[in-house]
Formats: sequence, C-alpha cells, structure tokens
Amino acid sequence: MTRLGWLTLALLLALLVPTLLGGSDLLPRLQRFPLALLMGLFGMIVLCWCINALRLRLLLGTQGAALGRVRSLGVIMATEFAICSTPGGSGGPLALVALLARHRVRPAQSSAVFAMDQLNDLVFFLCAMFGIVIYMLFHRFSASMQGMLLASALMMFAGLLAGLAILRWRRGLMRAMGRLLRRLKVRDATCRRWARKVLHFFRAFAATWRLPKRVLALVFGLTCLHWALRYSVLYLVLRGLGTDLQWVSSFLVQMLALSAGQFSLLPGGAGAAELTSATLLTPMVGKSTAAAAILIWRVVTYYFYLVVGGPVFVCLLGKPLLERLRLARR
Repeated sequence: MTRLGWLTLALLLALLVPTLLGGSDLLPRLQRFPLALLMGLFGMIVLCWCINALRLRLLLGTQGAALGRVRSLGVIMATEFAICSTPGGSGGPLALVALLARHRVRPAQSSAVFAMDQLNDLVFFLCAMFGIVIYMLFHRFSASMQGMLLASALMMFAGLLAGLAILRWRRGLMRAMGRLLRRLKVRDATCRRWARKVLHFFRAFAATWRLPKRVLALVFGLTCLHWALRYSVLYLVLRGLGTDLQWVSSFLVQMLALSAGQFSLLPGGAGAAELTSATLLTPMVGKSTAAAAILIWRVVTYYFYLVVGGPVFVCLLGKPLLERLRLARR
C-alpha cells in the first residue's frame, strides 16, 4: 500500500472511533464547545512549534543562529508533518536531515541533533512517569491503567538503557556489525562507507553533548515546557466540555494513547490512539463526552499538524525535490 493509502486508512480509522462512540450525541457536544477556547488550543500548538524551533537552534550551536527564527520554525513544522504522515513517525528524522542539508548542516550533525532531542523527550517522560507513580500511591486508578503505565515505563527505561549501552560500547558493536556484514558478503567499500557515517554521527553527538551546560539545561527546560503545553490540550478540552478531570489523569491518558499509537505503526498512531484513549476515558467521563473530547483533541494535536504543516513541507522540501526530478528527466 502506498504512503497516501496508509495515511487515508489512518484518517478513516481515527474518525471512525469517536463517531461510533459518540453516536447522535457527538454533534451537539461539539457545537457547544467554546470557539475562543478552540482558537486558544491552536495557539498553544503554534507556541509549541516556536519552542521546538528554539530548541533546534540551540542544539545546532553556531549554525542555529545562521538558520534564523522563521526558517527554523518552518523546518519544525515540516518535520512534524513528516512524523504525523508516516508509519511510526519514520519520516521525521529523514525530513529533518534533508531540510537541514539545504542549510549546509551535515547529515551526521542533524542526526545527532535529532537524537539529542529524542533523548530529552525520553528523560522528560521518565521523570513524568516517576511523578505519576508517586501520585498513584495516594490516589486510586484502574488496574488496566496501572498495567499500561508500568509497561510504558519499562519500555522507556529499556530504550534509555539501550541508547546508553550503544554509546558506551559503540566500538565493540561496530566491530560486531562489521563481522556480520562480511559474513553476509557485503562489499568492503560499502562497509567502510557506513562505518564512516556511523563514526561521524558519534562525533557529532559528542560535540552536541559538549555544548555549554546552561544551553543543555535550557534545552531540557524548553522540552518540559513543550510537553506540558502539548499534554494540557486534553485537560482543557474536557474543561470546555464541562468535565473537571484531573490534569494528571488526562496526562496519563494522552501518554498511554500516543504510546499505543506509536507501536501501531500507523501514521500519527491514528486509530490506535483514539481507541486507547476511548477505552481509558469512557469510564471516567462517559461515552459522549469522551468521543467529543477525543475528536477535538486529535483535531488540535494531529489534523492541525497535517493541514498546516503539509504546505510548509511541500514548499521547503517537496518543491525542490520535484525540480530535481524534472531536471533529471530532461
């Protein structure tokens, strides 16, 4: 199936879940949602893009200043579109590397920036999970939610350990991969080329890690601010629908739903995220409220990324690519 087919299927699944869950009560609940609050939620997402653009410039160091504010914002919007429109977000790092390459940023450095950005996200969510576990000791949650939280925490912790292990024993891993490639009869020139790319990535990652401590602390602070804003959307949506759910509960629902969507390998986790959030939210707020909240939440945090980020992606990356193909045909 083509990428457009996968995206269309994901969008249909994403719309089907809240529509079936809400039934005839869905449309009246949506009509009563405050328009001013909806515009404010879109403004929060724009602010998240600006925060991520600042994170990108900080991690790029001296090259970040040359990138500029507007251009870095466009890079972030196009990258987020690629993440939301590809299975498992696989297009995100490729889009970032291609976009930054147009500004003379080497692929190794852009890959290192993406890896450092993901490491910041992972550390934030591990800290958030630790706080939620402490919160759970004094409050009652369902057994299914506790099990999903534990599973997500273990997978994130395993991912962090795996990343640290790769950095610690990278030389031995590279030698082992080299022996494996030789057994698979891969050409020596190909092995050397990929070995150079991996070495360049590790060197660029080490250079990013050696940024001033205040810069790294500022990047992590911006990471916390970004996710705090992003994960407040569902809480504010529920408040707009007249339901007072705890912020921690809404945070946990979003985290588990998006984790399930990530493992579904559908673009943006569409379908799986809606189904998981519906399963968790319905016992708390009821079917009609859960359906309306899920639909508005995904419009703000998923469809908005596609609708606004798509044209930016085409302007920054799609148009130059089409011009190259046209020249190649000539």
